[in-house]
Amino acid sequence: MRKMRRRSLAAVLGLGLALAASGCGQGSGGSAANGSGSSSGGDKQFTVAFVPKLQGIPYFEAMNTGGAAACKAIGCKWLYQGPVAADPAAQADIVRSYIQQKVDALIVAPNDPDSMAPLLQQAKDAGIKVATSDTDAPNSVREVFVEQASTEGIGQALTDALLTAMGGKGKYAIVSCGQTAQNLNSWIDVQKSYTAEKYPDAEIVDIVYAGEDQAKATQMATDLMNAHPDLTGLVGECTSSAPGVAQAVRDAGKTGKVFTVGLGTPQSMAPYLADGSSSASILWDVENLGYLTAWAGVQLAQGKAFAATNDVSDKITGVTFDDQTKTLLLGPALRITKENAGDYNY
Repeated sequence: MRKMRRRSLAAVLGLGLALAASGCGQGSGGSAANGSGSSSGGDKQFTVAFVPKLQGIPYFEAMNTGGAAACKAIGCKWLYQGPVAADPAAQADIVRSYIQQKVDALIVAPNDPDSMAPLLQQAKDAGIKVATSDTDAPNSVREVFVEQASTEGIGQALTDALLTAMGGKGKYAIVSCGQTAQNLNSWIDVQKSYTAEKYPDAEIVDIVYAGEDQAKATQMATDLMNAHPDLTGLVGECTSSAPGVAQAVRDAGKTGKVFTVGLGTPQSMAPYLADGSSSASILWDVENLGYLTAWAGVQLAQGKAFAATNDVSDKITGVTFDDQTKTLLLGPALRITKENAGDYNY
């Protein structure tokens, strides 16, 4: 686990809902201190557009901050626009707008990888470099997937954190978010196999989907506890369901009886970690993921190949690239607890 450092968040970029380029992004010119990421000779400022699953939640706003910081450092223009709900159709409209704008690199965290794949093909046909970040569309023409941490590492870390709190046995359920989200589903697959292999006395009794709705996640977790009185664990599989399941346990007065872990941002999880309604949050440095995303977009726009190991900035080093899967891996998952949640301001 890499050493965690306090980040001072820049102010979140003002975001209009209009799809015009002038209203959905911000960039900064200038040359980079590290020539590996600078626009070619300063002759062209590349435009990198990132379309998250949705905007307005701390997780993707932190990615936006990181991406904007990268473009300020390396001299690109950063555009950020997502739907206000995790809606594949609304996300597709934004992607189409960026294709019409002829951005240099288009990077998407797809809500539905299958429906996004044809749009990424359209972008490529239009001469735009295409990639995914945070969640993948593996059956698309994307040229690189910017991955936050390994699938196995995240799934196993979630399972170990929960089963340690549960004493290595018992029944637990998962409250996931988007039913078609490739990253969430891949982590759940790991949790299923890893639980069966390492914790034979533990069982996943149900998996439900709350979208990106924290209140709905709380209600679903409450329903799961009512349906399974012997339930002793809950996993919140995304940054809205992680605090949602912890809130359900707190509301039910079952702290210390039903244990929760999740993929929550540090500040959203801090009060639940403090009172024990959540045992841990498994995440990564989200701002660094945004920074890496913007950097990768510029590399693609410049036609540069990724090295097996990449030093992206003075704070983001040793980023590996798997040429077979075309995956750029930020690094190992981080375990956030009440002791270190304050190291992050998002």
